[in-house]
Amino acid sequence: MRLVFAGTPETALPSLRALLASRHEVVAVVTRPDAEAGRGRKVRPSPVAELAAESGIEVLRPEKAGDPAFLDRLRQIAPDCCPVVAYGALLPQAALDIPRHGWINLHFSLLPAWRGAAPVQHAILHGDEITGAATFQIVRELDAGPVFGVVTEEIRPADTSGELLERLAESGAGLLAVTLDGVEDGTLEARPQPPDGVSLAPKITVEVARVDWAAPAMRVDRLVRACAPNPGAWTEFRGQRVKLGPVRLLPDAEKLAPGELRVSKNSVLAGTGSHPVELGEVRPQGKRQMLAGDWARGVRITDQDRLD
Repeated sequence: MRLVFAGTPETALPSLRALLASRHEVVAVVTRPDAEAGRGRKVRPSPVAELAAESGIEVLRPEKAGDPAFLDRLRQIAPDCCPVVAYGALLPQAALDIPRHGWINLHFSLLPAWRGAAPVQHAILHGDEITGAATFQIVRELDAGPVFGVVTEEIRPADTSGELLERLAESGAGLLAVTLDGVEDGTLEARPQPPDGVSLAPKITVEVARVDWAAPAMRVDRLVRACAPNPGAWTEFRGQRVKLGPVRLLPDAEKLAPGELRVSKNSVLAGTGSHPVELGEVRPQGKRQMLAGDWARGVRITDQDRLD
């Protein structure tokens, strides 16, 4: 089949590479416009745009997927199907109607669970033990189209959303390639999602990523892992933000008040609504990331100091 691939971040690269190596022909990619990135905030093309350029493939960067010029070019290309992985923009019906096999999305959850922008983060945040990826036909309703296939993935106790998403991006790439093979052969039929079990996964904002030290330790642990690497869980110390890396649960440690700090030679403990957690790496506002012990020694924590 002639494919136009839609995707933007690094998460989409395993799928694009798999399709470039498949029996299908990727004739163009659709990606978000160039944007500021990195410490220098220089304007750069998306990872998908960079890989497409290296592969000699046309790159389409519409401001909106409904732009008339973009739709005209897509009709000229006449793709059989448009696979999508983390494109990052809504697709109007006018775009959905162009390829004869429609647009097929790779979504990183076991639909109908966790429809939305942050399925991996919400799976970790809510304590799911199993997640996965699904391919489905895009329809107007958010992530509600019929499903072609799924792969499952265990959520490990120490998984961050970045680590879990990296594994799902690799396994999902194979699923997407197999799905397109089945669509072309006519051997694969999409099935409607069940009406029960629908849950939503909106983007996790900076406000949501703030740690509530009165919450149980397990909740704190899940939030920190769900927000790593983005947007990054955080707290306040002496009126300034401190970002937190993954913590370690210490169910047998002596109880501390929520936000209370206890510093020893080998560890920095923080109190929660249940048992303390051990801080791993922290990033004080305006500074580099460092071990919690180095941070604690530098700021000279007192008995009155608290994480807020």
